[in-house]
Amino acid sequence: MFTTFPLLVAVGVGSRLALSLALRRRYGLSLEVPQVLAVGLIVLAALPAWLTPVSLPVPLGLVLGAVLPDLLLRRA
Repeated sequence: MFTTFPLLVAVGVGSRLALSLALRRRYGLSLEVPQVLAVGLIVLAALPAWLTPVSLPVPLGLVLGAVLPDLLLRRA
């Protein structure tokens, strides 16, 4: 049985893949997030609620799944 975290990562990767394919097919654009911004989003999602300077109401697993391709793959 999967726990919530891997399921949220899978949803994040799936939504990122669907959005990327739709943008590429419809407009010919590629979706990229700079690595610095991706790491910043992960850090904001991982901080406890009382410590965050800006509220990010998205779970860590979903953020990690959405920006994971940008952290693992480097496009030229």
